Amino acid sequence: MLKKRLSKFGLALSVGASAALTAPMVTAAGVDQLEEVVVTARKRQENLQSVGMSVSALTKADIENSFARDIQDLAGMAPNLIIDDTAQGPGGVAAIYIRGIGVADVEKNFDPAVGVAVDGVFIGANSGGILKSMDLERLEVLRGPQGTLFGRNTIAGVINLARTQPTGELGAKIKVGAGDYDTTTFEGVFNFPITDNVAAKLSGAKREQDEGYFKNVNTGDDLGRMDYQSLGANILWSATENLELEFTVQKEETDQDSPPLLNTSQADAVFCAAYGYCATSTSKPLTGDRYKVGTAGPGGVVLDAATGAAFQDPFFSSDQSRSATFDADTVIVEARWDVTDAYRVDYIYGSWETEETVRNDWDGTPALIFHTDRPAEYNQESHEVRLTFDDGGALKWTAGGYIWESDYEIRLRSYIGFRYDLEPYLGPGPYDFPQTTVQTTDSWAVFFEGDYAIDDQWTLTLGGRYTEDEKTTRQRGGVNTVSDPKETWSEFTPKVALNYQLSDEAMLYASYSVGYRSGGFNGRVGTIEEATTPYDPETVDNLEFGFKTEWLDNRLRLNGSVFRMEYDDKQEEIHLPTDIGTGQKTVVANASTATIQGLELELLAYLSEGLSIRANLGLLDAEYDDFKFDAGASEGIVDNTHLDFRRAPDTTANLSVTYDWDIGSGNAWVQAGVHYIGEHETNFENSPELHNDSQNLVDASINYKFGQTQISLFGRNLTEEDGYGIGYDVAGLWSYASPRAPRTWGIEVSHTFGAEN
Repeated sequence: MLKKRLSKFGLALSVGASAALTAPMVTAAGVDQLEEVVVTARKRQENLQSVGMSVSALTKADIENSFARDIQDLAGMAPNLIIDDTAQGPGGVAAIYIRGIGVADVEKNFDPAVGVAVDGVFIGANSGGILKSMDLERLEVLRGPQGTLFGRNTIAGVINLARTQPTGELGAKIKVGAGDYDTTTFEGVFNFPITDNVAAKLSGAKREQDEGYFKNVNTGDDLGRMDYQSLGANILWSATENLELEFTVQKEETDQDSPPLLNTSQADAVFCAAYGYCATSTSKPLTGDRYKVGTAGPGGVVLDAATGAAFQDPFFSSDQSRSATFDADTVIVEARWDVTDAYRVDYIYGSWETEETVRNDWDGTPALIFHTDRPAEYNQESHEVRLTFDDGGALKWTAGGYIWESDYEIRLRSYIGFRYDLEPYLGPGPYDFPQTTVQTTDSWAVFFEGDYAIDDQWTLTLGGRYTEDEKTTRQRGGVNTVSDPKETWSEFTPKVALNYQLSDEAMLYASYSVGYRSGGFNGRVGTIEEATTPYDPETVDNLEFGFKTEWLDNRLRLNGSVFRMEYDDKQEEIHLPTDIGTGQKTVVANASTATIQGLELELLAYLSEGLSIRANLGLLDAEYDDFKFDAGASEGIVDNTHLDFRRAPDTTANLSVTYDWDIGSGNAWVQAGVHYIGEHETNFENSPELHNDSQNLVDASINYKFGQTQISLFGRNLTEEDGYGIGYDVAGLWSYASPRAPRTWGIEVSHTFGAEN
């Protein structure tokens, strides 16, 4: 199958594109050339073209010229990368997939399969994982297992973000903007010196969207409004010539409507067959339009699912029925000490605390059938210390240790209006099923990675990481457990790579690495057995061959790789019906093995004066080798080996074109790009009503810069693709989904005061 897809290269490269990003250029002796891109993928600064691994990178200018709100808008920067907001909670619940591997569940018992690291601190939860793109110096996407150097083990890859540091000079940059859906934006960064060796940076942002993307067909109100604001401070102290200390604190607050969900139930779903709440087709939801929702809306009046009678919601008052908040506090402390010319010590402390509230109408109907109240808190702390050796000789290495602690608590209350079979036992509904889940994780690791230059052309890399994870869970409520089960897992993940420098412009590499994702306990259960039975870790063995080349006097850069991954003990979250509680349960089991293989190409070129392109192509073949699980007495052993992976399109492709020219006293440029995502599944069961057809996401901007001022007009998703970012079939009861944001446009003005920021 992969061979057939290679024939699509010419077509996909012409239709697929990333968000409009400029190709970085420098001028040398009158000849325009591509700029060197520096990455920190291996915990030290290196030229992207010399790193023997699959890395995509954006510079500060690239990110700013994309007009991205968050990292989801930058998903086109790398092949085989999918980033969706699952709309299952506030603050952006990330579903990030690299090469078909990822996690899309809102529950925090799952470790992320794709790591998101900010200034060296690994973010350990999907909630809040769609980070805002403001004040970024650099963004890197590392594809494939990252087991030897990055924070917690990541089985699929890492998105590595680095914010700007204080400049030590007096200066500021202000951005203000406005757009449709009554949207206003503000960003500001202010740099100033405190003393000769202490520099500070203050940052702030606010984004208000006072009109939602969605209309409620029952009330006429719009839904999807959001108010985000953040404040940050960063202090950099050059204590001595060899010692640098940095302190960062950031506070973020989000107040928004509960993410609207669409009812997509088909004829075989209980809520459709019993109550008539059915989607109009497999491609359209209950309301007939993906941007129209059918919930009760504000006011607190809901319907009885069986009789249709209206009554006041007994659980939520009118001012509570559709509100959600997400607050996050970040603290980072870094120390960088050049002990000698050859040895360097780095220490990073990170703390990330979040608090969220959300009241969800999961059934997407005006009736009270399946609603929840989900207040939750999450806290993590990490310590990382690294010793790096580089004396300019043949051997370079990094060794270190890592400690991680996290805990979360969710006080879930499920309000159920369809379990009329419980009336003889519990009285008339609707019913309130409370459940409290508390889970803690303690982890530590030691790691090493070293390069040895055999000669001027050959370099051997060896690395390894030993990790030990301990998790404890406590369930109270529906499961009525009295014990707090605990489980420990450990794993050694090796890496070996060989680089061959063919010439100054070309390098070949081969690598083998292992990825590991910890086991855990189910965070959403119905029985004592489910609460106390852990699932085991999963692993991926990745074999990869790649090349990195520059052509035409450094006016064209072409990089590529082919890979094959063997996926063992894959963790699958399986939705099953049950006779107790909410009528459904989620069981996590190491139920499958799989093989994933693919090809990735990235191109950056300066074609002629003022004209540049950026493109990438990802081909993917992800197939289960074996996927069988026990569904209980009613169904027995179920074979799902035929199913397709979620968020694993056969083809992703990206192309961006930029043309700039001098006009008047300034410089103008236009950008246009398309991000192509092949057809793919959004849910585990491959339900046809949750299938995504192929999509072409078109972005464009017109820009003019004069002096220190820039004015831009931009549009995103101009063809208004409405593919689903999330799709769930809930144990045959009903299915729900939520689409990506529709077409949006805006205007932005920025001005720099004093030194460039």
